[in-house]
Amino acid sequence: MNALRQAPAPAVAQALKDITALGSFFSIELGGPDEGWHPVEDAYARGVADLIAATADRYDTRELRIGASIVQLGHAARLWSPVLACTVVHGIVPDLDRLHRADDGPALRLPAAPTGWYAPETPRLPDVLYEVVVARHLDALAAGLRVKVAPRLLAGNAASALVEAARAVLAARPDLREPLTDLVDGLLNTRRLAGTGNVVGPDLSFRRRSCCLYYRVPSGAKCGDCSLA
Repeated sequence: MNALRQAPAPAVAQALKDITALGSFFSIELGGPDEGWHPVEDAYARGVADLIAATADRYDTRELRIGASIVQLGHAARLWSPVLACTVVHGIVPDLDRLHRADDGPALRLPAAPTGWYAPETPRLPDVLYEVVVARHLDALAAGLRVKVAPRLLAGNAASALVEAARAVLAARPDLREPLTDLVDGLLNTRRLAGTGNVVGPDLSFRRRSCCLYYRVPSGAKCGDCSLA
C-alpha cells in the first residue's frame, strides 16, 4: 500500500463528503471532538459485544449469532459503501486505518485529515479495496467475536454488503455501470469473497450461497439475495 500514489487530504475529504448524498451507509464523519468515539480496533477486540447484545434485544432473539451476523453485515455495508463510491465516482480510494466507532452505535468517523490513493493509478484495484475493507476491518471483527458464526456466512455477508452498496451507486450513477460492474466482479473473485455468490442481473441483483440468519428472528424473513429464497 505504501507504493500507491497518495491523494491530497482535501480531495479525499471532499470525496467522502460528496458521496454522503447516496445514503446513510455512505456517511463517515470527519474530524470533530474525540468525546463519544473510540478506535474501531477496540470494538473489534471486544467482539462488538455491545452492538450484538443490543441488536439481539432489538430483534427479540436469544440467538447471539444472529445479532452478530446482523451487526457484521451492517458494519460491512458502512465500510464498502463509502470506499466503493469514492473509488468509482471520484477515483479515490479512502484509507480507513484510523477509523473510530461511536460509543453508542455503529456510526463511523475519521478523527484526522483523511488519506487515500488515486484509484486510476492503483494496480490490482480489487486487491487494494479488499485490503482496506476485509483484511484490515472485517477479518479483525471476525477474529474478536465471542460468539461462533460460520466463516462462510460472514464472507457471504461481506459480499452481500458489497453488491448492495454497488446497487445504490448504480442507481445514482448509471453512467458508471461498466467500471462499477468490473470492480464488483473483481472483488467477488478475490480471496475470501470468491465463491460467496454471483451477480445474476443487469441491476446487480445478487444470489449468495449462504444465509445471514435474519429469517430466524420473530419478525424476520428471507432476504432477496438469500440462498434459501
